[in-house]
Amino acid sequence: MKYLICALVLVCSVVRAQELPSRWDELTASDWENALVKSNYTCILPIGILEKHGPGVPIGSDLIRVREWSARATKQEYAVVFPDYFYGQVNEAKQQYGTFSLPSQLAMELLEETTKEIARNGFKRIIIINGHGGNPQMIRYFIQNQLEKRRDYAVYFFEPNVPKEVADKMASIRKSDPVTDQHGGENEASAILYLRPDLMKQERSTQESGANQGRLNLSSNIYTAIWWYAAYPNHYAGDASVATVELGKVITENAISSLVSAIKEVKNDVNTLKLQEEYFDRVKK
Repeated sequence: MKYLICALVLVCSVVRAQELPSRWDELTASDWENALVKSNYTCILPIGILEKHGPGVPIGSDLIRVREWSARATKQEYAVVFPDYFYGQVNEAKQQYGTFSLPSQLAMELLEETTKEIARNGFKRIIIINGHGGNPQMIRYFIQNQLEKRRDYAVYFFEPNVPKEVADKMASIRKSDPVTDQHGGENEASAILYLRPDLMKQERSTQESGANQGRLNLSSNIYTAIWWYAAYPNHYAGDASVATVELGKVITENAISSLVSAIKEVKNDVNTLKLQEEYFDRVKK
């Protein structure tokens, strides 16, 4: 009987661990240490943005996509997922309703303090997943600044690769020019059609132009902040009217597959933290 009870306790513990929610806000405090161990001290920080995506794609499209990628990937490879985070760089969209844009210094401070708080709660590995095209430069700069002072955690930036076979499949499905499909167009609309069709207003997609207006004639080796507004004042680049669930499924499944691999890689990574510690030990005082 004693052995039977021990076996039942062990089975219950295993089942309980398997049923741990991945979302930070859905965990109980009493399960926190179990989540830390099961995730190998790995937390995902999905970053979206709130901005217009043409006339028919929801304002939170970027956030919806990274949130869904995280939720679905962590069913296959466990990690804790930080709740909705929509503070980033989106100055280029402030002329449109629905945009939530904070001052640049505050956005960087929020990201710094958020990762510090994630680490204070026991995580050693933080994976940033981004859904917004205006964020990568900011995120990379933020990660470079992780070497500004010593810390006992590492921040990683995940961006899904598109293998040739996936790219070929996407090309065979696409109906618009991928060169002009940059924001709120076929790709993003297809992903939302697949993930949250209830939020799409695809019939409105032709109410505004998503074409490049060509209002700034500078050479390609010159960059200026107004370039996006000059080209796409409607904050819409592409054609969402041709979006399909089929394309959205291919895009989403590739992103999730890539994320599962990335989570496994980060969870098994011991060299980054070791080398980071070695680096700080050798920094000249």
